[in-house]
Amino acid sequence: MRPEQQSGVSRVEIDCPLAGVLAERLRRARHDLTVQWLDRIASRVSLDRNRVFPTNDLLDHVPLLIDGVADYVKNPAAEIGVDMPVVAKAMELGELRHKQGFDAYEILKEYEFLGGILFEFFTTTVEQVKEPCEKSELMACGARLYRAVTIIQQTTMTHFLLLADRHVAEREERLRVFNRVISHEIKNRVGAILGASTVLNELSEMPSSKRADLEEIVLRNAREMRNTVENVLILSRADGDDPRQHRNVKLAEAVGEAVRQVREAAQSAKIDVRIVSGMPDIEVSAAVIELCVKNYLSNAIKYADPAKPQRFVEISGAEEQTDDGERRVVVRVRDNGIGVPPDKRDKLFERFFRAHEGMSSIEGTGLGLNIVREAAESLGGRAWAEYPDDGGSIFAIALPLRRKATSPAERRRVETSNTEAGSGELRSY
Repeated sequence: MRPEQQSGVSRVEIDCPLAGVLAERLRRARHDLTVQWLDRIASRVSLDRNRVFPTNDLLDHVPLLIDGVADYVKNPAAEIGVDMPVVAKAMELGELRHKQGFDAYEILKEYEFLGGILFEFFTTTVEQVKEPCEKSELMACGARLYRAVTIIQQTTMTHFLLLADRHVAEREERLRVFNRVISHEIKNRVGAILGASTVLNELSEMPSSKRADLEEIVLRNAREMRNTVENVLILSRADGDDPRQHRNVKLAEAVGEAVRQVREAAQSAKIDVRIVSGMPDIEVSAAVIELCVKNYLSNAIKYADPAKPQRFVEISGAEEQTDDGERRVVVRVRDNGIGVPPDKRDKLFERFFRAHEGMSSIEGTGLGLNIVREAAESLGGRAWAEYPDDGGSIFAIALPLRRKATSPAERRRVETSNTEAGSGELRSY
């Protein structure tokens, strides 16, 4: 019996020659193991392989994670601390998965894949190691490997959940403020309708022009209240907790529906609404795209330039990549209208702000663009405006391209098919 066995020292902490050899071989194989992990994740999620780790910098995280595992396997006394590079990389992975729309279950799964790949590597490698070792030493190395993967997994998961909680808190605060604003707006509209209706009811004899003005007040406020309620209903559907309950359609279909909803108003204003060909063949949230594009189109119709004989609005879509490698879908609505005064542009998406306040003949509450921004941000996107040198305006939204969500039933189906395949790999999906 060895001295450490007699002293009762934990096998995990024993200075084992096998651990150093396994750790070194793990470091040498880290790039091959990274490829295996990447392939395993890509086969699990409906996400292009190049988007699992969308930049080389993020892909470089994985070898560093494996290095951290190797360090702990070699020397378990050196605990994985918060100031170690491997912890920072695990946290960045949690942030990436949050942006991509992964859920906690899927993060646990990808680390299960990593653990399976590393254990399989250890099993194969130990047969090639010539250094003498006992069964207990081999078990100790396995325990070290398990603990290292668990610590890194917990770090990623903790940061992911922290970001998720923060997102929920921000959304709830935004919703509270938004509810107060909408309640105030509807209250004002109802008050205007009641006031005008009361006068019409009590004063039966009044000039026809005055009566027409009061009737217009009732109709205008009723229309604006209806538009506000419709926007809120659409926004509530888009801001649900479970993305799997959202109705997703092709981008071209969602844009086409928004155009259909304003077609009559566009024809009355003699505005040519065009959809630029080449829309990306991707699925989007129907509620958000329809709401945003419809509001942009409504504004373009309201603020068309009457001096121009040919008035138009163009909708285009594209798939673009940000500087950090994140893919997004961008929809732009361009018009040749009267534009936005330079001194009004900074406040354009604020609540109740109207860039052309003096144009009393144009209906509006100043809420439309703010609702667009709220809708885009609810999905992690943004809304903005651009101002071409040749006049008019471009209003745009960008939404992150997330992988397609899978239901629990679909997950079980894939798990079953992988098990039946009998590939010998750890394929839990």
